[in-house]
Amino acid sequence: MDRRSRLRRLAGVGTRFLIVGGISTLIEVGAFNVFVFAFGWDLVVGKIAASLVALVNAYIGNREWAFRDRDRRGRVAEIVLFLIVNLVCTLLGAGLVWLGADVVQGVTGRDPGPALVNIINLASIAVIVVVRFLLYHFIVFRRGAGGAGADGARAGEAGTDEARAGEGRAAGSADPAAH
Repeated sequence: MDRRSRLRRLAGVGTRFLIVGGISTLIEVGAFNVFVFAFGWDLVVGKIAASLVALVNAYIGNREWAFRDRDRRGRVAEIVLFLIVNLVCTLLGAGLVWLGADVVQGVTGRDPGPALVNIINLASIAVIVVVRFLLYHFIVFRRGAGGAGADGARAGEAGTDEARAGEGRAAGSADPAAH
């Protein structure tokens, strides 16, 4: 497979990952605000709880859509790796929220308000997105031996959206959806 094909496939996976992540982020930010500002929870506890709520959407979306063609070495092993990666990312995100709030308090002499807390939270999410993608891509939802996907076919062969589109072009299909 040439470099352009690999980059195109990586861009597709990355785009799907970002869409799932965007939805999970909305869930996390909503839950975070409810936990911290409606229920009065501690920032770090609220961050961890909100991350766990969003985790359910993230697993389903990433496994079934973003990384759907990846090796399915066993659901239990995959879920364990997913949970470990997300535990590390959740703790890192909570640490970044704590650090950001502590820095703001040190600089201003008072606790950050809701707007600043949300800016700090979103900044922590931006950092974690990069870390999470790399860990999902190389560890959790990795390709099987020889680049095999979920159905055992090599990447780019029958069973993938790209392959189906390619088959439509090869067969001279007039269907625009196949192009």
